[in-house]
Formats: sequence, structure tokens, C-alpha cells
Amino acid sequence: MAADPAPPTPNADQAALWNGPAGHAWVQAQALMDDILAPMARPLAEGAAGAQAVLDVGCGAGAVSRAIARRLGPAARVTGLDISEPLIAHARRLAAAEGSAAQFVCADAQTCGFEPGVFDRVVSRFGVMFFDDPAAAFANLRRACRAGARLHLIAWRSAAENPFMTTAERAAAPLLPQMPPRPAGGPGQFAFAEAARVRAILDAAGWSEPALHPFDADCALPKAELMPYLTRFGPLGLVLPQLEPEMRERVTEAVGRAFQPFVEGDQVRFRAACWQISAVA
Repeated sequence: MAADPAPPTPNADQAALWNGPAGHAWVQAQALMDDILAPMARPLAEGAAGAQAVLDVGCGAGAVSRAIARRLGPAARVTGLDISEPLIAHARRLAAAEGSAAQFVCADAQTCGFEPGVFDRVVSRFGVMFFDDPAAAFANLRRACRAGARLHLIAWRSAAENPFMTTAERAAAPLLPQMPPRPAGGPGQFAFAEAARVRAILDAAGWSEPALHPFDADCALPKAELMPYLTRFGPLGLVLPQLEPEMRERVTEAVGRAFQPFVEGDQVRFRAACWQISAVA
């Protein structure tokens, strides 16, 4: 008699992605990405004032964790957690170079066996939209928190409100019918676009007073960094390395033309349409 198949590993696709091409791309572009996303790190660091034990979920290379550790000082416990081994290794290198007190753990927030009742603040910059089962993930985070702990997240609003984020794939689509579409409803970058869905997830996971407030941030990068950025990330970044040189050149030319409306002199500027999400344990 055949054995029952093993249950699927939660977030297996995300683990493969972030321990593979996406994770290595972020390590290579870490300084650029930290500069682009700095406007989203500031409110999380400022909002952590007074916390004693902070968990940064989906911490990536640790910019938010290190900013919070600088603000709170060595008496506070700041832990960055991410599913990506390459990013956690890089976060540890950056923290050591800075002399930061932030600590970093490679684990999946949905399944991590947290010690219960430890944290009084959970933060995340674009790190919570990728769970297979977001209600289970936020329930696990709730168990890791003390009563009265606060949740403070920044997540993308809709794709329609963030045209910069989808211009590359839209420009490339006529040339690349094989490019994988973004999954409708997530997991993915825009999985938390609908406020009602986010509130329902947090309610189901045991968080109280869930609230979402629009947060728009003006972001910029050097024009010289635009094409390296576009060809590393998103659906296009996954497909482009597989193309023949001639097709790769055609695609990059089409994508470059599509981004001209965002170019201002030697800078590329765009507005990031986000949510600031809060809740109480």
C-alpha cells in the first residue's frame, strides 16, 4: 500500500525564490535598495520608540533592524528574521561592520517556533505579503508577543496605484508571452492591497484594532542604476537571464523606453503607494 504523500512545506516556493535568484539579487543591490526604500524605514524606526523587544519580519539585509537598534540603544533586543539565507548572512555582515546590537535569524515567520510572549513590537517593511497562509503566520507572530504588543507594518497598496512597479513587465509582455503572471490575490508584492482582506487576516489571527492608513513615499534612484535595477527584480528579472542575447536586448530596449516618463535629469523618481498597518496583541 502506497504511503500517503507528505504534506506540502509551507512557503516552499518563497523559500526557493529567496534562497535563489531573488535573494542573491537583493544582496548584490543591497546599498541601492536601502537608498530607494529609506523613506519606508524611517516611520518604522521612529514608531519603535520605547519598545524593549522588537521583531522585524522579512528583514532582508537588515536596514530596518539596524535603524531600530540605533534608535533604541543596546538595552533593547532587536531581532531581524527572514527566510533567505543569503540575505541573513549579509545582514549579519553589515551589523558586525556597524557594531549594531541587532541579531538576525534565518527562519519562516509562519512556522518558526518562537518563544511565546517575548516581543512588544513587530515591524515589517514589505516582508509580510508572501505567506501561503497569512492568518497562520500572523497567529504565530501573535503567540510570540506579549499582551499589548503593537504591530506596525508597511505594505504595498494596489498595482494600479504603483505603476512604476509593473511598468517593466507590461512593456516586456508583448515580447515575452512566457513571462509568469503575478498571482492574483497573492502571495506576492500586492497581496495586501485590499484593506478589508488585511483586517480579516489580522482579526482571524487574534490581533485587535487593525487599522490601515495610506502612506505615500517619494522614492528615487540614479538614472545610471535604472536598467540594472529593472533587470534584477520582479517577473522580468527571473525571465531575462534565460533569453538569447538578441531577445534580451530587444526586451531591455522596450523596457527602457517605457520608463522615460519617470526620468528627471540624472534621477529616476516615483511615488510608492503603501499602507501603514497597525494592530494590538
